[in-house]
Amino acid sequence: QVQLVESGGGLVQAGGSLRLSCAASGSIFSIRTMGWYRQAPGEQRELVGTITRAGSTNFGDSVKGRFTISRDNARNTVYLQMNSLKPEDTAVYYCNADIIPTQSIFSARPYWGQGTQVTVSS
Repeated sequence: QVQLVESGGGLVQAGGSLRLSCAASGSIFSIRTMGWYRQAPGEQRELVGTITRAGSTNFGDSVKGRFTISRDNARNTVYLQMNSLKPEDTAVYYCNADIIPTQSIFSARPYWGQGTQVTVSS
C-alpha cells in the first residue's frame, strides 16, 4: 500500500503565504517525479508544478515567480511554497507522485493525495 498525505492548507489573505507538504508512505521502492495540481470549483484540474528526483522543476504559467517546489528524498516528501497568493489561487491542491512500489519495481504508476483546501480571501 502506498499513501500520499497532504498538509498545510488553510485560509490566508491575498498577498500572504502558505506552505503545503505531502508525504508518501508505504511499500515504496523509489519515487520519480512529484508535484502539485489544483482544482477550483467548476474548473478542470491544472498543473501547479512538478519536481524531478534530481530537482528539476516545472511550473504552470499562473504561478511562475510566486510558487516554489522542493523535495526531501530521504523523507519522501514534497513541499509547495506559495507566496503572493491571490484569490484566484483558491482551490483544492492535490499532491501527485510517480512511485515505483516494492511489489513491482519494473514500473511506476501515479498516486494522488486526498487534497487540501487553500482559500485566499481578498
